[in-house]
Amino acid sequence: MEKIAAWLVALCLFQHASVVLSADHYVRYETKGKVRYGVLRGGEVMELQAGLFPMSGMTGGSVALDDIRLLPPTEAGKVFAVGMNFASHLSSSSRKPPPVFVKLPSSLTAHGATIVLPADARNVHFEGELVLVIGKVARNVSQDKASDYIFGVTVGNDLTERSWQRRDLQWIRAKASDGFGPVGPSIATGLDYTNLLLTTRLNNNVVQQENTRHMIHSPAKVVSYLSEYFTLEPGDLIFMGTPGRTQAMKHGDVVSVEIEGVGLLSNTIESSNEH
Repeated sequence: MEKIAAWLVALCLFQHASVVLSADHYVRYETKGKVRYGVLRGGEVMELQAGLFPMSGMTGGSVALDDIRLLPPTEAGKVFAVGMNFASHLSSSSRKPPPVFVKLPSSLTAHGATIVLPADARNVHFEGELVLVIGKVARNVSQDKASDYIFGVTVGNDLTERSWQRRDLQWIRAKASDGFGPVGPSIATGLDYTNLLLTTRLNNNVVQQENTRHMIHSPAKVVSYLSEYFTLEPGDLIFMGTPGRTQAMKHGDVVSVEIEGVGLLSNTIESSNEH
């Protein structure tokens, strides 16, 4: 629970930052063998009667954060991702549609989980990213209405096996193997997600840092574009691209992605070759 405690400390520090933090933070978790949703308040989770889509009322009960197991914050039916969305990483033309691909829902894993890499994965890189959470059914929505369909945002890490990415016909193995989609720990609402600082750390060393205002393709543009071809549904996720440089990780590395006002996502990398 040390990583959760560290995240809570970071969240408290954000209250003194310039960004307006009127956000609510929603979590999905397991307790006593049951999966529930709740609202995070300090070290307590206030229980919801049911889920987020639609928003259910409070039960009046609560549970300590230390007594639950956090899960990916939604049961996503579809997981999309945007490539080449920061000039500091790889550029795409702002005048063209956003370059998108898909990750499998089975790739998603929670904050604090250990990610066991496939035996032949030798070149797995971190990619810290902002992740949009769809809140209602979206089909053929305009850019000026697209924000109405974004429930909130969470933190993601689009793990990528670069050798497979270059070699395979499609990126499904490189981007969507089991555990290659850490996401969470909570969904934050009420933030200006187009102006948030994203920081990735590898073993506590800063390896990526950039503001989301530098995204080439805006969240509204991406949601509108995807909705032309796919029916977006509540709980679907959209990874919004990574900034800066990435590098390969090794057994025992701890990779953390932090977005101001949203939270901190941390996972340990384990190589199956070390078993």
